[in-house]
Amino acid sequence: MNYLRRDAGAGTDVDVDVVVIGAGQAGLSSAYHLKRAGLDHVVLDHAPRPGGAWQYRWPSLTYGKVHGMHALPGMELTGADPQRPSSEVVGEYFAAYEDRFGLRVRRPVDVSAVREGDGGRLRVETSAGVWSARALINATGTWDRPFWPRYPGQETFRGRQLHTANYPGPQEFAGARVIVVGGGTSAVQHLLEISEVAERTTWVTRRPPVFRDGSFGEAEGRAAVALVDERVRRGLPPQSVVSVTGLPLNEAVGAGLASGVLNRLPVFDRITAEGAAWADGSRVDADVILWATGFRAAVDHLAPLRLREPGGGIRVEGTRAVRDERIHLVGYGPSASTIGANRAGGAAVREIRSLLTREPAATPAP
Repeated sequence: MNYLRRDAGAGTDVDVDVVVIGAGQAGLSSAYHLKRAGLDHVVLDHAPRPGGAWQYRWPSLTYGKVHGMHALPGMELTGADPQRPSSEVVGEYFAAYEDRFGLRVRRPVDVSAVREGDGGRLRVETSAGVWSARALINATGTWDRPFWPRYPGQETFRGRQLHTANYPGPQEFAGARVIVVGGGTSAVQHLLEISEVAERTTWVTRRPPVFRDGSFGEAEGRAAVALVDERVRRGLPPQSVVSVTGLPLNEAVGAGLASGVLNRLPVFDRITAEGAAWADGSRVDADVILWATGFRAAVDHLAPLRLREPGGGIRVEGTRAVRDERIHLVGYGPSASTIGANRAGGAAVREIRSLLTREPAATPAP
């Protein structure tokens, strides 16, 4: 592969077979399979260093607390200290993976837009120039699009509001009264560690949390993926993982339920200057509101291609966007898990290889 053509300058279009956007689990898996397939490609990543979204995780999220981290294809993650921050463990693993397989990731590169180009190619506009591609793998995940719900009075709150995306760890909440909003795994993790140092924690969710006791095996995994897949096939935005799988009931969660830390209230009706209020007149004063309310797919740069359906999502068959067979979304919907991203990377490359080797239609005789 000719890597000398990788430096796109202003006004210069660099031709490649495939552009991969993102170098997290989904992007690296895709790059691994692209290299094995011998397809000319470039990987563009806006992060400053290897590690994908993991590099932004809070320091108290140690590797031993990580749920379901699956190894990348061709290289296991072994011997990791469970007490080390997951951001360090996974970051070093991804860096070693890029080095072992010669995955030449361009970073930091911000992709601003993907448009229709000339001659049936895609025009990928970035902070480092323009690439012209025959196909594209979008592996941008969700971390860059934290979801902030809106409630009446939110702007009047005198305390601090922050999202999981910029959660610093429990130490900054010592002695504070904290409301944690959200029903996912991150909310539970935040509550369990903040409650050890805060004056008081309050957990609120839109729906009652469902805790899953017992193993989550292959059959349960397939059923969960099928539910997510059904939504994206209909062109609806993917649901959160927890909405499908439930929250794992491990020892720490059991202790949180027993102590009352994980006693949940229905979400408030409005936010006040001092905290939150419900329609029945009850109130909770707070110094901090922590929004553990999830993320949305980071696909705004694909907007010029008009891939979205009326339901708000991108309709996908496998990894292929139904509206444009050149576009594959890996780490989106049913492939959002680490093991799902691995499998989807290989599936996307197989489809792209078939697309690029397809014989052009014969020109009709005059």
